[in-house]
Amino acid sequence: MSSRSHRLFFWIFLLVLAPLGAVVLISALLLFGVEPSLVFAPGRAVKGLLEVCGFHVANRVAVASTAAFWWALIAAAGWAWERRRKRP
Repeated sequence: MSSRSHRLFFWIFLLVLAPLGAVVLISALLLFGVEPSLVFAPGRAVKGLLEVCGFHVANRVAVASTAAFWWALIAAAGWAWERRRKRP
């Protein structure tokens, strides 16, 4: 069986599995006792940056940007895996 790219599977990975993986990863980190300040550090950095720019944002921005950060890491890993698989 040849190893060819399936774009539909990759888009399903990006739009369905990677966000679910990010939520599960955040939940597992919190469940296993990692300090919330460490888990949500990327989101707090985004929130701090926005506050420096003069915006007053709610904590949900930090939570959402943390989930987006983990999603981006999982998506980048999937993209790298897909590129590595295409090489001869």
